[in-house]
Amino acid sequence: MEDHICFDRDRCELRLLDQRLLPVEERTVVCRTLDDVVRALQLMVVRGAPAIGVTAGFGAALALAEVLDGGAGDWRAAYAHALERLAAARPTAVNLRWGVERIRRLWQAAGDISRPDLLARITEEALAMQAEDIAVCRAIGRAGAEVVGDGQTVLTHCNAGALATAGYGTALGVIRGACEAGKRVRVIADETRPFLQGARLTAWELQRDGIEVTVACDNACALLMSRGMVDVVVVGADRIAANGDTANKIGTYGVALLAREFGIPFYVAAPLSTIDLATADGTGIPIEDRPAEEVRCLGGRQVCPEGVPVYNFAFDVTPAALITGIITEKGILKPPYAKSLAAALSA
Repeated sequence: MEDHICFDRDRCELRLLDQRLLPVEERTVVCRTLDDVVRALQLMVVRGAPAIGVTAGFGAALALAEVLDGGAGDWRAAYAHALERLAAARPTAVNLRWGVERIRRLWQAAGDISRPDLLARITEEALAMQAEDIAVCRAIGRAGAEVVGDGQTVLTHCNAGALATAGYGTALGVIRGACEAGKRVRVIADETRPFLQGARLTAWELQRDGIEVTVACDNACALLMSRGMVDVVVVGADRIAANGDTANKIGTYGVALLAREFGIPFYVAAPLSTIDLATADGTGIPIEDRPAEEVRCLGGRQVCPEGVPVYNFAFDVTPAALITGIITEKGILKPPYAKSLAAALSA
């Protein structure tokens, strides 16, 4: 699945599959302006760290087109401001700023070229980012296939599949890689409250691919593991600190603690672009606090008493000590992560 993020160069518009409506409805959201892209990111029309990074590239192209069409007196200052707005749309996934900074570097290196040529170059770069992400995810899948044995059951949390990337997926890429290697694989998808990415998105993807998947409520992890129903855990990541501490969807830390308790390997699958060496450890990772209504309501119906406060932290941080390995396009990195992460990036 590689068509959920689609850029139309002729119309200069970005088309995004609205992930909020899956699995019941497949509808496309069309973005023509920077405001449209920022709104799509914040409302989680598109989500998942690599997908956010790719969307940032296309958002940067739309922002430049908008600035040039608007006839701003100082278009360079206006575009720099637009890129900052885009980078700040969501705080936790490092790929968002990574995508914006990649475009900024291209802009700075372009020198004195015509504005239409600059727009063409930025659009080409965004398309290259999209193609690269698909290739990276397939490499992650090939590298990670070895951690899943034939006939084993993989538990995953949230959605780190094709929908969370430009295509193929990271954690689900590992599962797809194992299946393509001829292994029989079963998957348990945590429902992942409050946005239900596991129940709605992971199950939808795997069912479409003919991969055996069962959804379990988040609270069932301990029981499933205690009964020997889980052989390995593979999750994605939104940011990996220099020491290996990893931010992922809220609830991941708890799954990692349970995996340690029951002696189950716990792997993180992520591209090198998700590694943030500028953040020393997990305490420096900003955690997004999302609207209370996402917890207060379920399926459009209020499930909490009126006036009761809500915690809706979107991510938590799993300490590096709980992670068996980090699966990247360069292979499986092992502790000590401060050394292996830095070496993988320098290579």
